[in-house]
Amino acid sequence: MTSNLSGYAELHCVTNFSFLRGASHGEELVERAAALGYAALAITDECSLAGVVRAHVEAKEHGLHLIIGSEITLLTAGGDPYAKLVLLATDRAAYGNLSELITLARTRADKGSYRAYASDLEGKAAGRPHLQHLPGCLALLIPAGDASFEQLFGQAMWLRTWFPERAWIAVENLLRATDGPLIERIERVGHLTGVPLVAAGDVHMHLRSRKPVLDVAAAIRLGKTVAECGFALASNAEQYLRPRVRLAQLYAPE
Repeated sequence: MTSNLSGYAELHCVTNFSFLRGASHGEELVERAAALGYAALAITDECSLAGVVRAHVEAKEHGLHLIIGSEITLLTAGGDPYAKLVLLATDRAAYGNLSELITLARTRADKGSYRAYASDLEGKAAGRPHLQHLPGCLALLIPAGDASFEQLFGQAMWLRTWFPERAWIAVENLLRATDGPLIERIERVGHLTGVPLVAAGDVHMHLRSRKPVLDVAAAIRLGKTVAECGFALASNAEQYLRPRVRLAQLYAPE
């Protein structure tokens, strides 16, 4: 258990550069991760690398290993949501490939939004066959809370096909009412498909005391008052950088 604690890296974390989603600056997240003794922190803003620059400066000061990545929701050819992925670059070439995917997705849509298709990673993007498999990048599937077993199984098989030996399913235990049944489905899918599981936190803030800021950001995004948002708000304040001892209580050692 001790080795797992000392080696924990948070692989899914957005900053305030994920507009009206993240409630903390990249510098705050890095400083907190270093204070908690994390081995590394991935900054994974939604279809963006904007939060990486300030986090990088802070990470150098604290000696924390920073992982550059991005959270991207892929669409079907018909424009329906297909799967949410966190893509993590492992080297400079992978960073370039991820940057190109983000640029492609952003240029297809109006400012402030993006359109990324599952087919992009299958090498079917016009003139960009080199994006197939997104060389050098690791992929984490982020299951939706209401995803059925069949949906998860299909997504995991797709991920295993296009990211062979570079794919994981994220287990994000945020103590929500749906998390227990969802984790059971994830474990079944992982066992049947051979796609390994990895702990992640869907982090939106460095401290849980930022929950009011998180709620206000959600309310602005939805165009409502906080009181009117109801279940659209995060149900608790667990989307923060949690102490390693607490993580060890929530996740199995493996």
